[in-house]
Amino acid sequence: MRALLMCGLGPSYVNLDYLRGSLFDTSGAGRDARTRAMLDRAGCPDLDFSEFTYNDGGERRMLCRPRTTTVPHLTTFTLEAILQDAEQDYALMDLAGVYSGRAELPPGDFDVVLLSTTYMWSKAIFATVMAWIAERLPSVPVVCGGQYTNLKFHQVMSEFPGVTAVVRGDGERALPAVLKAVGAGRSMEEVAGAVWRDGERIRVNPLEYMDIEAQPSPRLKGRFPIVPYESMRGCPFDCKFCSFPAASPKWRYKSAEKIKQDWLAYVAENEARMISAMDSTFTVPPTRLRKLLEILPEAGVRWEGFSRANTVDSEALVDALLEAHCYKLHIGFEAMSDEVLKLMSKRVTAKQNRRAFHALRGSELGYVVFFMIGYPGETPELFGETRDFLVDEYSGHFMLNFFSISDETMPLWEDRERLRIEIEDPDDTHTWWSHIGMNSDDARGLQLTALDDIRERNDDAVLLLWQHQFDHWLMPERGRLENLRVEKCMERMALAPRVHRDIDTGARRIHEQLRLLRGMGVEPGAGRMALAGARP
Repeated sequence: MRALLMCGLGPSYVNLDYLRGSLFDTSGAGRDARTRAMLDRAGCPDLDFSEFTYNDGGERRMLCRPRTTTVPHLTTFTLEAILQDAEQDYALMDLAGVYSGRAELPPGDFDVVLLSTTYMWSKAIFATVMAWIAERLPSVPVVCGGQYTNLKFHQVMSEFPGVTAVVRGDGERALPAVLKAVGAGRSMEEVAGAVWRDGERIRVNPLEYMDIEAQPSPRLKGRFPIVPYESMRGCPFDCKFCSFPAASPKWRYKSAEKIKQDWLAYVAENEARMISAMDSTFTVPPTRLRKLLEILPEAGVRWEGFSRANTVDSEALVDALLEAHCYKLHIGFEAMSDEVLKLMSKRVTAKQNRRAFHALRGSELGYVVFFMIGYPGETPELFGETRDFLVDEYSGHFMLNFFSISDETMPLWEDRERLRIEIEDPDDTHTWWSHIGMNSDDARGLQLTALDDIRERNDDAVLLLWQHQFDHWLMPERGRLENLRVEKCMERMALAPRVHRDIDTGARRIHEQLRLLRGMGVEPGAGRMALAGARP
């Protein structure tokens, strides 16, 4: 039996609209006449980020190198390991091609489709993929797993007859067992976590939780410069904007010793240079973190992960993270209003957020902090506390995400009447919504105004959005703060055509940023030929 494994990220990223009309716009629309005139008056009519270089010890290096190394999708990495361990024949297909309309079915015949729904968040997205499968592989059974179908298995099985089974919970044992049953036409009655069709009936088998400490971690053959890692399943927290705990209710985590052994194995077997811990919060529980900080320095493995703000409580903790070879932390502050944080059930305070920021800001540890605009109950005045912090105090990478209601399993629905939450289309993440504090139109306006204010008034806060298309850091030989200064100049320069309608004003802004970049050894338009022989 041969399987088609379909995995990948979702179809869009809602904040990318902020780059429309900028010099970072990769939509293919091209530069309009006003932008071309602005660049011409700035003295750089052929400005091309791919031809920027910087000085490194007397040599010119390419600044904006197209990204060559990305973090493999954790779900893809894990599912491939499961299939390979089970000696299951399969072909892998990235879902991105389905969403873009450019997908091609891998050659050969398939007896079953394995569909990961981890990065799906609406019925419309799921239906798009199912229609693609039905057109190209009619009558081929579909087996689903992942976040979306963990939550919506009743709806999926009822409304999509092409779905033969849903694997809920841990897939290491359940998925091979389901595949054997499908191949042999047998009952799935003994498969823990399976939702399956028994004639006209839909059967839901009880979940069984795997001991992830005893279970071998995923292994794949080959070279992986960056390895995605899962050190826990479930989550000990109950943030109301997150439905993750509902999909995996029992929190389990691996020991510090197992983590170290796994990471060293990835270095030895896969030539891994970095581990990307994809857990919702890698720095809990505190006892495990203390042990990790004790044993990881000698391991010498570079890593990044997600953390809660209240964990980062001192400069000493940041120093210990650096000693343990931590490269970057991703932290969800979400808001700087205690009232909004309580509405979210975030279980941190604005004071703890600020303390974490002050511990991080002067260090060489990379970090990106996530904020949110529009959470139910947040008013423009309450968001002002977050905006003022970003404009007046913050430094480093940040993201300001637009709130969206992804599904009815989010705990925030418990507050629907109290906060007067209304949504136009529950199956559309981009739909119009409103609540007691604002509506989605208000939130979008506040988001754009805040991003513009932060860009213009804060020299040290850098939006992390456009950088994903390039290798990062742009200048790996230089420190974090100097890289941030270069990124800030590029952000201000690239956004000039979108922000400044007046051609002369925009041209002056571009010219000024080019002058500042040159002062840091960064030159535009050096030409690809000048880079011959330079290392990538």
